[in-house]
Amino acid sequence: RPHSHTMTEHNAFLARAEDFADQLLRYTKNYLPHIARLCLVSTFLEDGLRMWWQWHEQREYMDISWGCGYFLATLFVFVNLIGQLGGVFMVLFRKKVEVACGLLLFIVVLQTIAYQILWDLQFLFRNLALVGGLALVLAESKKEARTIFAGVPSLGENKPKTYLMLGGRILLVFMFLTLVRLEFSVMQMFQIVIGGLLMGLVAVGYKTKLSAFMLVLWLNVFNVYVNAWWSVPAYKPMRDFLKYDFFQTLSVIGGLLMLISLGPGGVSMDEHKKKW
Repeated sequence: RPHSHTMTEHNAFLARAEDFADQLLRYTKNYLPHIARLCLVSTFLEDGLRMWWQWHEQREYMDISWGCGYFLATLFVFVNLIGQLGGVFMVLFRKKVEVACGLLLFIVVLQTIAYQILWDLQFLFRNLALVGGLALVLAESKKEARTIFAGVPSLGENKPKTYLMLGGRILLVFMFLTLVRLEFSVMQMFQIVIGGLLMGLVAVGYKTKLSAFMLVLWLNVFNVYVNAWWSVPAYKPMRDFLKYDFFQTLSVIGGLLMLISLGPGGVSMDEHKKKW
């Protein structure tokens, strides 16, 4: 009996939390996708501007790291600057979003190779999470597709969108893995258990909007508390590292906001529950 009573209270709490999330989504549905897109591309915007502000430093770094010479080092910085700022502009103003996502994906792959991120799991996982975010941007651009014949319903699901949503959800999980610290403190264990549970629910698409909403709250607090780059003097190298972490995390928050706006997609437990 007590166990049954506890389960009933638990289900009632979840139902109230889902109702609250749904109400919030209804109030914010008109501008939530815009906020999500801005957050998603924020790391590309910041990095593109950094290429402009630190043009000489970035060029020298590439020349010294790869010994590629002045021309190729300059070309690398130029491609990063134009590719990222151009891609950001196209995503924000919804101009040829497929091309923009392809361009930003190319930049992610290029930087993964150029900065030798392949051998650093933390940076690699963050880049994979970024790819997940781009998949969600691409999925959102496909939501307004219509059949060529007005008034005739399309047959079946929008398959590309469905698989993009699935891939985006799963890749966002990699961001959580970079936040895990193997420290045996109560707070760290709490973060691992609760954060891991919420990320698992997002990955399988169960109570997706509520789970993503809780993760957005948690990641925002984590980001402001841990990655407070504005509190570090400009002359300290740590400022750039914290700024990088801050905007990468903000991009994943954008991915989660996009997930809240779009829903989990066809390949998810939430979608299958509707058929039961």
